[in-house]
Amino acid sequence: MANEMDAMVGTAQFMAGSVPAGQTAEVTTSETRSRTIVGPVEFKLQNLRVRGLGTKPADPSNSPFIIAEDEQYEVAVDVLFNRTPLTELLMCLGTRIIIDFGLEGYGKNAPEVDVQATLVTTKDQYSYQLIHRGIARRDGLKPGLYEIGAVATVGPVENRCTTKIWGHGYIKEVLLEVYASGQD
Repeated sequence: MANEMDAMVGTAQFMAGSVPAGQTAEVTTSETRSRTIVGPVEFKLQNLRVRGLGTKPADPSNSPFIIAEDEQYEVAVDVLFNRTPLTELLMCLGTRIIIDFGLEGYGKNAPEVDVQATLVTTKDQYSYQLIHRGIARRDGLKPGLYEIGAVATVGPVENRCTTKIWGHGYIKEVLLEVYASGQD
C-alpha cells in the first residue's frame, strides 16, 4: 500500500500556498476517459431538392420541376450532424443554421436569385430540414432554366454565450424550369 501511495504522490499535484502548521499539503490527481472527450463537430448537407406546389395544370404526369412564374414552389436541403458531446452541447445551446439557396438562371432573361432558410437547433435533435417556400415571380424568378445550389453557415449559438460561426458547406445542383404564367 505504501508503494501505491508513493506512486500516486509522485504524479499528483500539490496545492500552492502555505500549509498551516501541523498539516500536510493536500494531494490531488484526476483522470479522464479520453483526451478528446468532446470529439469533433461535423455536419453533412444532403438531399437538395426543389418542386412546384401548384395544382394547375392538374395532369398528374406534369413535372414538379417545371412551374409557372405565379406558382408556389419550395427548395429544401437536409443538414445532418454527428453525435459527440460537443455537438450535443451546441445543439442544446441553440446554434443558428442559415442556408442560402442560389438559383442561377441560364440565359439573359433568367436572373440569378438568392433566397434563404434559417432555423435554430434544439436539444437532442441532430437532423434538420431547411425549406424556403416562395412564389417564383415574388422571389424574382423569370421564365427560364435555373440551376440551384445551397451554401450553409452554421453558428453562432443564439444565447448570451454566443460563439463564432464554426461551419460552412455547400451542395449543388438541381434544376428548375419557370415558364410564363397563363400558359397552362
